Amino acid sequence: MSSPSDLFAHRMRGMRPSTIREILKITAQPEIISFAGGLPAPELFPVEAVRAAADRVLRDSGPEALQYGPSEGFAPLREWIAAEVQGRGVRAQASEVLITNGSQQVLDLTGKIFLDPGDAVLTENPTYLAAIQAFQTLEAKFVPVPTDEHGLIPEAIPELIAQHRPKFLYTIPTFQNPTGITLIAERRQKLARLAAEHRLLIIEDDPYGKLRYRGAEIPPIKHWDEAGQVLYASTFSKTIAPGLRLGWVVAPAEIFHQLLIVKQASDLHTSSFDQRVAYAYLTQNDQAAHLEKIRSAYGARFDLMDETLRAEMPPGFRWTRPEGGMFLWITGPAELDGMALLPKAVEKKVAFVPGRDFFPSGGGTNFLRLNYSNSTPERIREGVRRLAELCRSEG
Repeated sequence: MSSPSDLFAHRMRGMRPSTIREILKITAQPEIISFAGGLPAPELFPVEAVRAAADRVLRDSGPEALQYGPSEGFAPLREWIAAEVQGRGVRAQASEVLITNGSQQVLDLTGKIFLDPGDAVLTENPTYLAAIQAFQTLEAKFVPVPTDEHGLIPEAIPELIAQHRPKFLYTIPTFQNPTGITLIAERRQKLARLAAEHRLLIIEDDPYGKLRYRGAEIPPIKHWDEAGQVLYASTFSKTIAPGLRLGWVVAPAEIFHQLLIVKQASDLHTSSFDQRVAYAYLTQNDQAAHLEKIRSAYGARFDLMDETLRAEMPPGFRWTRPEGGMFLWITGPAELDGMALLPKAVEKKVAFVPGRDFFPSGGGTNFLRLNYSNSTPERIREGVRRLAELCRSEG
Protein backbone atom coordinates (compact mmCIF):
# COMPACT_ATOMS: atom_id res chain seq x y z
CA MET A 1 0.00 0.00 0.00
CA SER A 2 1.46 3.36 -1.02
CA SER A 3 1.95 6.18 1.44
CA PRO A 4 0.97 9.81 0.76
CA SER A 5 4.65 10.65 0.27
CA ASP A 6 4.68 8.46 -2.84
CA LEU A 7 2.21 10.90 -4.39
CA PHE A 8 4.14 14.09 -3.69
CA ALA A 9 5.36 16.02 -6.73
CA HIS A 10 9.03 15.67 -7.61
CA ARG A 11 9.66 19.31 -6.70
CA MET A 12 8.87 18.61 -3.03
CA ARG A 13 12.01 16.49 -2.65
CA GLY A 14 14.13 19.62 -2.70
CA MET A 15 11.89 21.69 -0.46
CA ARG A 16 12.58 22.33 3.20
CA PRO A 17 10.72 24.37 5.81
CA SER A 18 11.73 27.95 6.42
CA THR A 19 14.43 28.10 9.06
CA ILE A 20 12.96 31.39 10.25
CA ARG A 21 9.46 29.97 10.61
CA GLU A 22 10.84 27.01 12.58
CA ILE A 23 12.88 29.32 14.82
CA LEU A 24 9.82 31.46 15.49
CA LYS A 25 8.04 28.44 16.97
CA ILE A 26 10.75 28.38 19.63
CA THR A 27 11.10 32.11 20.10
CA ALA A 28 7.40 32.59 20.69
CA GLN A 29 8.28 31.80 24.30
CA PRO A 30 8.23 35.20 26.07
CA GLU A 31 11.42 34.52 28.06
CA ILE A 32 13.48 34.23 24.86
CA ILE A 33 14.88 37.47 23.45
CA SER A 34 14.44 37.00 19.73
CA PHE A 35 16.41 38.82 17.05
CA ALA A 36 15.25 36.14 14.60
CA GLY A 37 11.99 37.19 12.97
CA GLY A 38 11.60 39.97 10.45
CA LEU A 39 8.82 41.43 12.54
CA PRO A 40 7.74 45.07 12.74
CA ALA A 41 7.27 46.52 16.21
CA PRO A 42 3.66 45.71 17.22
CA GLU A 43 3.46 48.66 19.61
CA LEU A 44 3.82 50.92 16.55
CA PHE A 45 0.87 49.43 14.67
CA PRO A 46 -1.81 52.12 14.14
CA VAL A 47 -4.46 50.01 15.86
CA GLU A 48 -6.95 52.75 16.66
CA ALA A 49 -6.66 54.33 13.21
CA VAL A 50 -7.16 50.96 11.51
CA ARG A 51 -10.14 50.24 13.76
CA ALA A 52 -11.68 53.57 12.78
CA ALA A 53 -11.02 52.82 9.11
CA ALA A 54 -12.67 49.40 9.44
CA ASP A 55 -15.70 50.94 11.13
CA ARG A 56 -15.94 53.53 8.36
CA VAL A 57 -15.74 50.89 5.63
CA LEU A 58 -18.42 48.71 7.21
CA ARG A 59 -20.66 51.73 7.81
CA ASP A 60 -20.32 53.28 4.37
CA SER A 61 -19.77 50.30 2.06
CA GLY A 62 -20.25 47.15 4.12
CA PRO A 63 -21.89 44.93 1.48
CA GLU A 64 -19.29 45.84 -1.16
CA ALA A 65 -16.43 45.30 1.30
CA LEU A 66 -17.69 41.82 2.15
CA GLN A 67 -18.36 40.80 -1.47
CA TYR A 68 -16.07 39.33 -4.12
CA GLY A 69 -13.96 41.97 -5.85
CA PRO A 70 -11.96 42.44 -9.04
CA SER A 71 -8.79 40.37 -9.35
CA GLU A 72 -6.77 43.48 -10.20
CA GLY A 73 -7.63 45.01 -6.82
CA PHE A 74 -9.73 47.85 -5.41
CA ALA A 75 -9.53 50.64 -8.00
CA PRO A 76 -9.10 53.60 -5.59
CA LEU A 77 -6.27 51.77 -3.79
CA ARG A 78 -4.55 51.05 -7.12
CA GLU A 79 -4.80 54.75 -7.96
CA TRP A 80 -3.35 55.68 -4.56
CA ILE A 81 -0.42 53.29 -5.06
CA ALA A 82 0.29 54.64 -8.56
CA ALA A 83 0.46 58.16 -7.18
CA GLU A 84 2.61 57.06 -4.24
CA VAL A 85 5.22 55.28 -6.37
CA GLN A 86 5.39 58.29 -8.67
CA GLY A 87 6.60 60.11 -5.56
CA ARG A 88 9.38 57.53 -5.35
CA GLY A 89 10.46 58.38 -8.90
CA VAL A 90 8.64 55.50 -10.60
CA ARG A 91 6.44 56.16 -13.62
CA ALA A 92 3.27 54.15 -13.04
CA GLN A 93 -0.38 54.10 -14.01
CA ALA A 94 -3.13 52.56 -11.91
CA SER A 95 -3.76 50.11 -14.75
CA GLU A 96 -0.25 48.70 -14.15
CA VAL A 97 -0.80 48.03 -10.42
CA LEU A 98 -1.84 44.55 -9.26
CA ILE A 99 -2.82 44.14 -5.59
CA THR A 100 -1.50 40.93 -4.02
CA ASN A 101 -1.58 39.03 -0.74
CA GLY A 102 1.62 40.58 0.53
CA SER A 103 4.63 41.11 -1.69
CA GLN A 104 5.46 37.45 -1.07
CA GLN A 105 2.69 36.57 -3.52
CA VAL A 106 4.43 38.66 -6.17
CA LEU A 107 7.33 36.21 -6.01
CA ASP A 108 4.99 33.25 -6.36
CA LEU A 109 3.12 34.77 -9.31
CA THR A 110 6.22 35.93 -11.19
CA GLY A 111 7.82 32.54 -10.69
CA LYS A 112 4.76 30.81 -12.11
CA ILE A 113 4.65 32.90 -15.28
CA PHE A 114 8.37 32.83 -16.04
CA LEU A 115 9.99 29.69 -14.62
CA ASP A 116 10.16 26.19 -16.03
CA PRO A 117 12.12 23.48 -14.17
CA GLY A 118 15.83 24.11 -14.52
CA ASP A 119 15.53 27.77 -15.49
CA ALA A 120 18.14 30.07 -13.97
CA VAL A 121 17.42 32.98 -11.64
CA LEU A 122 20.08 35.57 -10.76
CA THR A 123 20.08 36.68 -7.12
CA GLU A 124 22.18 38.62 -4.70
CA ASN A 125 24.46 36.51 -2.54
CA PRO A 126 23.08 36.22 0.13
CA THR A 127 19.42 36.81 -0.72
CA TYR A 128 15.95 36.74 0.84
CA LEU A 129 15.16 33.26 2.16
CA ALA A 130 11.48 33.33 1.17
CA ALA A 131 12.44 34.20 -2.43
CA ILE A 132 14.66 31.13 -2.51
CA GLN A 133 11.71 29.08 -1.29
CA ALA A 134 9.27 30.60 -3.78
CA PHE A 135 11.47 29.95 -6.81
CA GLN A 136 12.74 26.62 -5.49
CA THR A 137 9.13 25.39 -5.52
CA LEU A 138 9.23 25.83 -9.28
CA GLU A 139 12.55 23.96 -9.53
CA ALA A 140 14.61 26.98 -10.52
CA LYS A 141 18.41 27.00 -10.59
CA PHE A 142 19.98 29.83 -8.60
CA VAL A 143 22.94 31.78 -9.94
CA PRO A 144 24.39 34.14 -7.30
CA VAL A 145 25.72 37.50 -8.48
CA PRO A 146 28.91 38.61 -6.70
CA THR A 147 28.02 41.11 -3.98
CA ASP A 148 30.05 43.55 -1.87
CA GLU A 149 29.36 46.28 0.69
CA HIS A 150 27.63 48.38 -1.99
CA GLY A 151 25.31 45.62 -3.19
CA LEU A 152 25.44 43.33 -6.19
CA ILE A 153 28.13 44.03 -8.79
CA PRO A 154 26.58 44.83 -12.21
CA GLU A 155 29.80 44.21 -14.14
CA ALA A 156 29.52 40.50 -13.29
CA ILE A 157 26.09 40.14 -14.89
CA PRO A 158 26.81 39.99 -18.66
CA GLU A 159 29.01 36.91 -18.27
CA LEU A 160 26.39 35.24 -16.07
CA ILE A 161 23.74 35.98 -18.69
CA ALA A 162 25.91 34.41 -21.40
CA GLN A 163 26.58 31.32 -19.30
CA HIS A 164 23.18 30.68 -17.77
CA ARG A 165 20.52 32.54 -19.84
CA PRO A 166 18.56 33.53 -16.71
CA LYS A 167 14.85 34.25 -16.82
CA PHE A 168 15.24 37.20 -14.46
CA LEU A 169 17.26 38.88 -11.72
CA TYR A 170 15.67 39.09 -8.28
CA THR A 171 16.97 41.88 -6.04
CA ILE A 172 16.16 43.84 -2.87
CA PRO A 173 18.28 46.93 -3.55
CA THR A 174 17.24 49.02 -0.54
CA PHE A 175 18.09 47.80 3.01
CA GLN A 176 18.44 44.30 1.68
CA ASN A 177 17.24 41.26 3.57
CA PRO A 178 19.35 39.77 5.15
CA THR A 179 22.31 42.17 5.01
CA GLY A 180 20.75 45.63 5.34
CA ILE A 181 22.98 46.79 2.44
CA THR A 182 21.70 49.41 -0.02
CA LEU A 183 22.65 49.27 -3.69
CA ILE A 184 24.27 52.57 -4.65
CA ALA A 185 22.65 54.79 -7.31
CA GLU A 186 25.41 54.29 -9.88
CA ARG A 187 24.88 50.53 -9.83
CA ARG A 188 21.11 50.93 -10.08
CA GLN A 189 21.55 52.93 -13.28
CA LYS A 190 23.95 50.31 -14.64
CA LEU A 191 21.47 47.55 -13.87
CA ALA A 192 18.71 49.37 -15.74
CA ARG A 193 21.02 49.79 -18.75
CA LEU A 194 22.07 46.13 -18.63
CA ALA A 195 18.44 45.07 -18.42
CA ALA A 196 17.67 47.03 -21.59
CA GLU A 197 20.76 45.86 -23.47
CA HIS A 198 20.38 42.16 -22.61
CA ARG A 199 16.58 42.00 -22.33
CA LEU A 200 17.04 40.94 -18.73
CA LEU A 201 13.93 41.12 -16.60
CA ILE A 202 14.48 42.50 -13.09
CA ILE A 203 12.17 41.79 -10.14
CA GLU A 204 12.80 44.74 -7.79
CA ASP A 205 11.48 43.97 -4.32
CA ASP A 206 11.20 47.09 -2.14
CA PRO A 207 9.52 46.25 1.18
CA TYR A 208 11.79 48.45 3.32
CA GLY A 209 12.35 51.54 1.17
CA LYS A 210 10.09 53.79 3.29
CA LEU A 211 12.03 52.90 6.46
CA ARG A 212 15.08 55.13 5.91
CA TYR A 213 16.27 56.81 9.10
CA ARG A 214 19.57 58.29 7.92
CA GLY A 215 21.26 59.17 4.64
CA ALA A 216 19.86 60.37 1.33
CA GLU A 217 16.99 58.74 -0.54
CA ILE A 218 17.96 56.76 -3.66
CA PRO A 219 15.37 56.20 -6.40
CA PRO A 220 14.42 52.60 -7.19
CA ILE A 221 16.00 50.81 -10.15
CA LYS A 222 12.61 51.20 -11.81
CA HIS A 223 13.25 54.96 -11.91
CA TRP A 224 15.87 54.39 -14.63
CA ASP A 225 13.87 51.71 -16.47
CA GLU A 226 13.28 53.05 -19.98
CA ALA A 227 12.76 49.63 -21.61
CA GLY A 228 10.00 48.25 -19.37
CA GLN A 229 12.28 45.50 -18.02
CA VAL A 230 11.74 46.12 -14.28
CA LEU A 231 8.82 44.85 -12.19
CA TYR A 232 8.54 46.93 -9.03
CA ALA A 233 7.00 45.32 -5.94
CA SER A 234 6.31 46.58 -2.43
CA THR A 235 4.02 46.05 0.54
CA PHE A 236 2.05 47.69 3.33
CA SER A 237 3.32 45.09 5.82
CA LYS A 238 6.10 47.34 7.12
CA THR A 239 4.25 50.67 6.97
CA ILE A 240 0.78 49.70 8.24
CA ALA A 241 0.70 46.09 9.49
CA PRO A 242 1.64 42.64 8.12
CA GLY A 243 -1.65 41.12 9.25
CA LEU A 244 -3.46 42.92 6.43
CA ARG A 245 -1.41 40.86 3.91
CA LEU A 246 -1.42 43.61 1.30
CA GLY A 247 1.28 43.99 -1.32
CA TRP A 248 1.44 45.11 -4.92
CA VAL A 249 3.45 45.04 -8.11
CA VAL A 250 3.81 47.53 -10.96
CA ALA A 251 4.14 45.67 -14.26
CA PRO A 252 3.89 46.54 -17.98
CA ALA A 253 0.67 45.52 -19.73
CA GLU A 254 1.83 42.22 -21.27
CA ILE A 255 3.30 40.93 -18.01
CA PHE A 256 0.42 42.38 -15.96
CA HIS A 257 -2.04 40.32 -18.01
CA GLN A 258 -0.15 37.08 -17.31
CA LEU A 259 0.18 37.90 -13.61
CA LEU A 260 -3.56 38.54 -13.48
CA ILE A 261 -4.31 35.13 -14.96
CA VAL A 262 -2.26 33.27 -12.34
CA LYS A 263 -3.60 35.53 -9.59
CA GLN A 264 -7.14 34.53 -10.58
CA ALA A 265 -6.15 30.87 -10.54
CA SER A 266 -4.39 31.22 -7.20
CA ASP A 267 -6.92 33.01 -4.98
CA LEU A 268 -9.31 34.99 -7.23
CA HIS A 269 -8.52 38.30 -5.52
CA THR A 270 -7.01 39.86 -2.42
CA SER A 271 -9.42 40.53 0.46
CA SER A 272 -11.92 43.22 -0.54
CA PHE A 273 -12.35 44.23 3.08
CA ASP A 274 -8.64 44.59 3.82
CA GLN A 275 -8.05 46.64 0.69
CA ARG A 276 -10.86 49.05 1.53
CA VAL A 277 -9.70 49.35 5.14
CA ALA A 278 -6.15 50.13 3.97
CA TYR A 279 -7.43 52.74 1.54
CA ALA A 280 -9.59 54.36 4.22
CA TYR A 281 -6.68 54.40 6.64
CA LEU A 282 -4.24 55.85 4.07
CA THR A 283 -6.58 58.63 2.99
CA GLN A 284 -7.88 59.62 6.43
CA ASN A 285 -4.65 59.70 8.46
CA ASP A 286 -1.28 61.44 8.47
CA GLN A 287 0.78 58.66 6.93
CA ALA A 288 3.94 60.79 6.89
CA ALA A 289 3.76 61.30 10.64
CA HIS A 290 3.23 57.57 11.20
CA LEU A 291 6.22 56.68 9.02
CA GLU A 292 8.39 59.19 10.86
CA LYS A 293 7.41 57.55 14.15
CA ILE A 294 8.50 54.15 12.80
CA ARG A 295 11.74 55.49 11.36
CA SER A 296 12.64 57.24 14.59
CA ALA A 297 12.04 54.11 16.67
CA TYR A 298 13.91 51.76 14.34
CA GLY A 299 16.81 54.16 13.96
CA ALA A 300 17.18 54.40 17.73
CA ARG A 301 16.99 50.61 18.09
CA PHE A 302 19.65 50.09 15.45
CA ASP A 303 21.91 52.66 17.13
CA LEU A 304 21.51 50.87 20.44
CA MET A 305 22.20 47.43 18.97
CA ASP A 306 25.25 48.75 17.11
CA GLU A 307 26.56 50.45 20.25
CA THR A 308 26.03 47.32 22.37
CA LEU A 309 27.63 45.05 19.79
CA ARG A 310 30.71 47.33 19.71
CA ALA A 311 30.90 47.22 23.49
CA GLU A 312 30.29 43.49 23.95
CA MET A 313 31.29 41.40 20.92
CA PRO A 314 34.70 39.72 20.92
CA PRO A 315 37.36 40.43 18.28
CA GLY A 316 36.81 38.80 14.90
CA PHE A 317 33.19 39.85 14.47
CA ARG A 318 31.97 42.70 12.25
CA TRP A 319 28.54 43.78 11.05
CA THR A 320 26.73 46.00 8.59
CA ARG A 321 25.47 49.45 9.57
CA PRO A 322 22.36 49.99 7.46
CA GLU A 323 20.73 53.37 6.93
CA GLY A 324 17.25 51.91 7.24
CA GLY A 325 15.21 48.73 7.28
CA MET A 326 15.05 46.10 10.00
CA PHE A 327 18.20 43.95 9.91
CA LEU A 328 21.92 43.92 10.37
CA TRP A 329 24.29 41.17 9.22
CA ILE A 330 27.10 39.81 11.35
CA THR A 331 30.19 38.22 9.86
CA GLY A 332 32.01 35.99 12.32
CA PRO A 333 35.35 34.21 12.17
CA ALA A 334 35.67 31.68 9.34
CA GLU A 335 35.38 28.76 11.75
CA LEU A 336 32.08 29.98 13.23
CA ASP A 337 29.11 27.65 12.62
CA GLY A 338 25.90 29.63 13.00
CA MET A 339 23.68 26.57 12.83
CA ALA A 340 25.60 24.90 15.68
CA LEU A 341 25.57 28.16 17.65
CA LEU A 342 21.79 28.61 17.50
CA PRO A 343 20.68 25.86 19.94
CA LYS A 344 23.31 27.06 22.42
CA ALA A 345 21.94 30.58 22.06
CA VAL A 346 18.39 29.36 22.66
CA GLU A 347 19.63 27.75 25.88
CA LYS A 348 20.77 31.23 26.89
CA LYS A 349 17.33 32.56 25.94
CA VAL A 350 18.42 34.56 22.89
CA ALA A 351 17.89 33.79 19.20
CA PHE A 352 19.07 34.88 15.76
CA VAL A 353 18.87 33.50 12.22
CA PRO A 354 21.94 31.58 10.99
CA GLY A 355 23.18 32.91 7.67
CA ARG A 356 23.47 29.59 5.84
CA ASP A 357 19.99 29.44 4.36
CA PHE A 358 20.28 32.87 2.75
CA PHE A 359 22.93 31.57 0.35
CA PRO A 360 21.20 29.83 -2.57
CA SER A 361 24.30 27.90 -3.61
CA GLY A 362 25.63 26.97 -0.18
CA GLY A 363 28.16 28.42 2.23
CA GLY A 364 27.48 31.22 4.67
CA THR A 365 28.01 29.22 7.84
CA ASN A 366 29.81 32.07 9.65
CA PHE A 367 27.05 34.68 9.24
CA LEU A 368 24.18 35.70 11.55
CA ARG A 369 21.17 37.91 10.84
CA LEU A 370 19.83 40.07 13.66
CA ASN A 371 16.50 41.92 13.64
CA TYR A 372 16.34 45.05 15.79
CA SER A 373 12.87 46.42 14.95
CA ASN A 374 10.92 44.06 17.20
CA SER A 375 12.81 44.43 20.50
CA THR A 376 12.64 47.02 23.24
CA PRO A 377 15.86 48.81 24.23
CA GLU A 378 16.14 46.71 27.39
CA ARG A 379 15.83 43.44 25.47
CA ILE A 380 18.31 44.63 22.83
CA ARG A 381 20.94 45.34 25.51
CA GLU A 382 20.39 42.07 27.34
CA GLY A 383 20.04 39.95 24.19
CA VAL A 384 23.27 41.27 22.66
CA ARG A 385 25.04 40.74 25.98
CA ARG A 386 23.95 37.08 26.05
CA LEU A 387 24.92 36.56 22.41
CA ALA A 388 28.33 38.19 22.89
CA GLU A 389 28.99 36.04 25.99
CA LEU A 390 28.24 32.95 23.95
CA CYS A 391 30.48 34.08 21.08
CA ARG A 392 33.34 34.70 23.52
CA SER A 393 32.95 31.24 25.06
CA GLU A 394 32.93 29.65 21.58
CA GLY A 395 36.18 31.40 20.68
